[in-house]
Amino acid sequence: MRVVIAEDSVLLREGLTRLLTDLGHDVVAGVGDGEALIKTVGDLAGRGELPDVVVADVRMPPTHTDEGVRAAVRLRKDYPQIGVLVLSQYVEERYATELLAGSSRGVGYLLKDRVAEVREFVDAVVRVAQGGTALDPEVVAQLLGRSRKQDVLAGLTPREREVLGLMAEGRTNSAVAKQLVVSDGAVEKHVSNIFLKLGLSPSVGDHRRVLAVLTYLNS
Repeated sequence: MRVVIAEDSVLLREGLTRLLTDLGHDVVAGVGDGEALIKTVGDLAGRGELPDVVVADVRMPPTHTDEGVRAAVRLRKDYPQIGVLVLSQYVEERYATELLAGSSRGVGYLLKDRVAEVREFVDAVVRVAQGGTALDPEVVAQLLGRSRKQDVLAGLTPREREVLGLMAEGRTNSAVAKQLVVSDGAVEKHVSNIFLKLGLSPSVGDHRRVLAVLTYLNS
């Protein structure tokens, strides 16, 4: 896996580089601000060496507000084949919503605390690089809780809501079944019911798993 890391904290950037490198991944560049991230990816694209995934902090110089997420959103538009995983100190709903507003392919939003959970963090990076989704449980909880329009999810049972939250974290049906201690078949039935109740037709394919969580954002 080829990775570009954008993080203004040198200590964290070097730590992420060491972590991923020790596990056999190739960190092709490390930068400290949003402009450098866009330029670096552009240079790599010009050489036909696009990374598989970019890991970027939400807040970076010069203003430490939204430079990182704005760069991430731009990269998703310019290079949709690249996975983008953003890290944040806190759940910032506006930034999460902006990042997730387009295609659901290859996107992630994690809290920095998750980096300490090495296996889960690396699994999330790999999943995003492969076109999957990795949403922090706290992000999912706040995004779902933010909606005041109960009509969107009102038709779901408590169990279906629980399954939906685990799906949004990037869990497979088997992983959901293991977490809830139920059969794979039971999870498949819940997932089918969720798609049906949210009006997500088979025509949208595998992305229904993410759209099921994000439907309310466009309501």
